[in-house]
Amino acid sequence: TSSSIPPSSASSFGGTPRFRRTPGSFGAAAKHPSRTPLIEHSATAASVIVAVVEGRGLARGEIGMASINLKCPEMVLSQFADTGTYAKVITKLHILVPLEILMPDTASEKGKGTKLYSLITENFQSVGFTAIQRKYFNERKGLEYIQQLCAPEYSTVIMEVQVKYYCLAAAAALLKYIEFIQNSVYAPKSLKVIFRGSEQTAMIDSASATNLELVVNNRDHRSEHTLLGVLNYTKTPGGERRLRSNILEPLLDFDTINMRLDTIQELLQDEELFFGLKNAIGHFLDIDQLLSVLVQIPKQETVQVAESKITHVIQLKHTLELIPPLRMVLKNCCTALLKAYSSSLEDNRFDKILKQIKTVINDDTNYLKGSLNMRTQKCYAVRPNINEFLDISRRAYTEIVDDIAGLVDQMGEKYALPLRTSFSTARGFFIQMKLEGVALPDGKLPADFIKVTKQKNNYSFTTADLMKMNDRCDEALREIFHMSYVVVCQLLSTVHEHIHCLYKLSDAVSMLDMLLSLANACTLSDYVRPEFTDTLAIKQGRHPILERIAGQQPVSNNCYISEGSNFVIITGPNMSGKSTYLKQVALCQIMAQIGSFVPAEYASFRIADQIFTRIGVDDDFETNSSTFMLEMKEVSYITHNVSERSLIIIDELGRGTSAEEGVGICHSVCEFLLSLRAFTLFATHFLELCELETLYPNVENQHMEVQHTRSSDTGTECVVYTFLLSRGSSEERNYGLRAAEMTALPLTIIQEAKAIAFKVSQQHLASNHSDPETQRQKAVYHLATRLLQTARNSRLDPDSLRIYLKSLKTQYEAELQVAGEPVSIETEKE
Repeated sequence: TSSSIPPSSASSFGGTPRFRRTPGSFGAAAKHPSRTPLIEHSATAASVIVAVVEGRGLARGEIGMASINLKCPEMVLSQFADTGTYAKVITKLHILVPLEILMPDTASEKGKGTKLYSLITENFQSVGFTAIQRKYFNERKGLEYIQQLCAPEYSTVIMEVQVKYYCLAAAAALLKYIEFIQNSVYAPKSLKVIFRGSEQTAMIDSASATNLELVVNNRDHRSEHTLLGVLNYTKTPGGERRLRSNILEPLLDFDTINMRLDTIQELLQDEELFFGLKNAIGHFLDIDQLLSVLVQIPKQETVQVAESKITHVIQLKHTLELIPPLRMVLKNCCTALLKAYSSSLEDNRFDKILKQIKTVINDDTNYLKGSLNMRTQKCYAVRPNINEFLDISRRAYTEIVDDIAGLVDQMGEKYALPLRTSFSTARGFFIQMKLEGVALPDGKLPADFIKVTKQKNNYSFTTADLMKMNDRCDEALREIFHMSYVVVCQLLSTVHEHIHCLYKLSDAVSMLDMLLSLANACTLSDYVRPEFTDTLAIKQGRHPILERIAGQQPVSNNCYISEGSNFVIITGPNMSGKSTYLKQVALCQIMAQIGSFVPAEYASFRIADQIFTRIGVDDDFETNSSTFMLEMKEVSYITHNVSERSLIIIDELGRGTSAEEGVGICHSVCEFLLSLRAFTLFATHFLELCELETLYPNVENQHMEVQHTRSSDTGTECVVYTFLLSRGSSEERNYGLRAAEMTALPLTIIQEAKAIAFKVSQQHLASNHSDPETQRQKAVYHLATRLLQTARNSRLDPDSLRIYLKSLKTQYEAELQVAGEPVSIETEKE
């Protein structure tokens, strides 16, 4: 076979230190996919190899990345400028869940590793790391490989990447390394190559993905109480991979999101389409993995390689036979996205490939479960009269199998025992016998029976003659697989020119599966279609994961953030629901941006380009960071990377240091964020921060309500958490002391604590009232931002708009009166 990459002997890589692995590299990585994997489902188990290279000198900070999933023949290229924290690189690697990371040996030479190398090895301690000679990171070779290997449909990527030298260099090293470890090369014009910049999707850093439990539950990694678990009703591994990828990297393009929402709406309205698609998609295998095997040309033939290739040709036939039913289901669809996929499935190349396969493979050959069933299918897959020696070998195999059945029958008659023939991949053919109602002579099996194992009511064993027949059977099978492999390779050489159309099929099936999954989630709960404006407004929103855990509808809350009121401070006692509410808003934002309906009565979102979270107060022993240092690192990351269209969630800040310093840090961080147009939700126990509302017109105080009741029996005061969000700052004081009262602390300690807390609060809590001029400016600011918002987003008819503007006028006048100002708005008489 012709090789698109020059072949190289394993010794040239293994015998000299050209490819130098760190201890526990490839084998260990397979057992430990990642230190903190974002997901551990079988469909996304670590199988991605990534090459990373950084520019040197003036180009430091320019990153090139190339990755290939060994289960999917798709190479993803990226090149981007990163900051000194290398946040984009680390986030992209966390999303990929790499099996192995490749870097130039110059990045890690003699213990003087670059900062990027240090950060990668620190964040991915259990992932295999391989240092490769710098000369293999060759951009010219990378471009040659892509020109040789890229499937025609994706050839436009060559125009995109031909001047992106760092991602081309990474691609060259990656392809050479995969040739080395897989001992195979990709067939020419067979690989899907795509360039993915960092500007096409919203960025969610790995800490935020963990905090929000997007794909892994923090308490139990096997639990499905995650956003992925809530939305995942996919039927195929490709659909699950796509859903996971979308959750971690939500869309930014409004039109794409809207097309997905239209499709989900159609699926929910058309029951026949929904169930028809669900049934059709459910029969598909993992097309990506199938493609991955079909486009690779092994460098040497073994029985395992031959058997695998025959299996995958049978799977290809099975997959292509599922396309006509899928076409029929999509025939009368209405939305643009479904029509596009319906059109892509009409490609006549699918029929051409199937026709070519059927000239060689029997019509009744199917992909079946069960080792013996599949062995028989592979054995008789190739049609008779194509290869005379193959037909002879198959007849010999059939005779041996008949002889084995005859031998077992003879043994049963000889010893008057109910024996039956069984098969397993490990043992081949063997004998089984049920013990029920069987009387063994002297309570023992005959001496002819060897390798006896007992399991519950079953005996399994074999005989010397049967073992010899198994050897003959295996020899015949080796001949069959060898000759079938030759025929199948000839078939694949004719099919390869069309095989890249299967990328279309893979894309269609995984996307349809994901959209069906999102629609399915809507049928199990009361979700609503979101709108996209410049305002984040959620009416009666619910936490999607909590709703799944509780099995009933949790307490719902409203959320309103606009450009005129883009900073919300939330106060309230411990356990009142602040953290849950913050996560709920972020999760709903992500759901909307992947094109899903959301758990609310009404929802409007501004598309966020980045989602930041600062949640939790744990120490990090791995990086030797205290609670406070961890807080400062996370806040530093937010301040360096935040943009005007970000969504920021901060749950507690400055709690790891003294109260005065904590308030000071919170105040200064808030003032920095207030200068931006980013939407911020800031939960705190520092009530001093509520004064910001009197200083800045775009700050709004909100709090979690609690109710106080007295026990009729004991007269003690109890706190009832309503989990409802209300306007204004919390009037609850000393709720930490109330929590302490519920413990076994001595009463004298609690009483003294209350007295000291009262004195301190008298000294430190300033008045929240602002001067009339500030209130007047605030009223003008609110009116101006609401009028701008109405002008941009209003869909009201003239009469409704007139009523709404009147209400704005009334509200403005009321705010002026509170400030003690005369009302000065003149309106046109109706």
